Amino acid sequence: MSEKLDLSRFEKKIVIRNIEEKDIDSIIGLQELCFPGMIPWKREHLKSHLEHFPEGQFCAELEGKVIGSCSSLLINFDEYDDRHTWQDITDDGYITNHNPDGLNMYGIEVMVHPEYRRMKIGHRLYEARKDLARRLNLKSIIIGGRIPNYHKYASEMTPRQYVEQVIHHQIYDPVLSFQLLNGFTMMRINPNYLPDDKASSKYATLMEWNNVDYLPQTKRYYKSAFPVRICVIQYEMKQIHSFEEFANQVEYYADVASDAGADFAVYPEIFTTQLMSFLEERSPSLAVQRITEYTEDYISLFTDLAVKYNVNIIGGSHFVEEEGKIYNIAYLFRRDGTIEKQYKLHITPNERKWWGISRGDEVRVFDTDCGKIAIQICYDIEFPELARIATEKGAKIIFTPFCTEDRQGYLRVRYCAQARAVENQVYTVISGTVGNLPQTENMDIQYAQSAIFAPSDFEFARDGIVGECNPNIEMVVIGDVDLEILRRQRQNGTVRQLKDRRHDIYRIHYKK
Repeated sequence: MSEKLDLSRFEKKIVIRNIEEKDIDSIIGLQELCFPGMIPWKREHLKSHLEHFPEGQFCAELEGKVIGSCSSLLINFDEYDDRHTWQDITDDGYITNHNPDGLNMYGIEVMVHPEYRRMKIGHRLYEARKDLARRLNLKSIIIGGRIPNYHKYASEMTPRQYVEQVIHHQIYDPVLSFQLLNGFTMMRINPNYLPDDKASSKYATLMEWNNVDYLPQTKRYYKSAFPVRICVIQYEMKQIHSFEEFANQVEYYADVASDAGADFAVYPEIFTTQLMSFLEERSPSLAVQRITEYTEDYISLFTDLAVKYNVNIIGGSHFVEEEGKIYNIAYLFRRDGTIEKQYKLHITPNERKWWGISRGDEVRVFDTDCGKIAIQICYDIEFPELARIATEKGAKIIFTPFCTEDRQGYLRVRYCAQARAVENQVYTVISGTVGNLPQTENMDIQYAQSAIFAPSDFEFARDGIVGECNPNIEMVVIGDVDLEILRRQRQNGTVRQLKDRRHDIYRIHYKK
């Protein structure tokens, strides 16, 4: 009797899944094959897609080989010019304009390996997009479609005439005909859509698929503001005699922030060096070692305060020992009890000389209940590349805890924070220490004027300053920033630094 036939030997399984970073090289190779003569994706394009909207990037895989892919982002389509180009709608392919609250999905590319184009791979990718649109309750999917056969008829008919003949099945176009079959309807024809698309004579058909299951949500239509309240603590360094005394001073300000209804409470850089005032250790390097012994107490204290007072806390920064090295680390204590951390990346000569601080090596951006934020400790804000990288990762607010001993040092931090706000159309926040610790080596004097900064345009504060403390006294400043205004200004402001960047001649390459 013959053995039962093993059907698995004959199976060829097609999988539609989200793109992962391991697929990037395959997708670049696929694009070169599908669109000869057109400029392909760069690795940083595809990595940016995964950073901003990973669930909107799909690929088709057959027996471990990527044979198709599609990319997309979310927008509110009515915020864009009717005659937009591909560069306009995708931020030159980086989709940093992706709006998580957008009502429309915009498809920016679909491609299928030429050897697999009779297997309905494109249809499967389109269905994946439609399923996602239904799950996210989006109003529609919009695409700017190529018309790659138009060049054959350009001398005898206009783009409109060509499109009409394709719609009436008198001419076949591999892209437009396919989109019509998948339920997309014609909106308009845009000229100069893709400069390198010679086959389409640079034209594109704007097409839309409407989600019949869409349920309008009033708050999404009429969202006029997304206020975030920030309490910045200008913390006084003064003699204390125990960790409990430190904890009492810290908790007082968490209470102040909570009473004001703040979403964030921001403490300064290395303000935990106040603990040195009772440790009686004269050697700076040994005093830092002693400070690291309080790391667990520090983390426990701030975790409890964030939950107790229902406020997200930027816990200044603290010296932490890890694997025999000491780092300057800023912690985010979310009000839901979770914790994140950002290492200081650039170490000042003073930190190296007196304390032997080691540097971190990653720019992080953190999700919060008030959007994405970044933390750049003191000296780090003086390196514009870091703020640009954080912005490209989606940060809307950059917090900078700092500690400076003189006015010159303070002004470096302030001027750079204000410049980062303008350059990147983000809010920046600086929080510093004042007072003095006369018994503590290398922490004897402080200078600060903590503040909240905005970009410079009509809808923001006239001088770009949301609020600021008086210099060199212990106090707080509380200010509201509006992420909805920020989003609108990035699209339609007097100047649009993010949209107008010249990626064709320069680009920051982040090696992580």
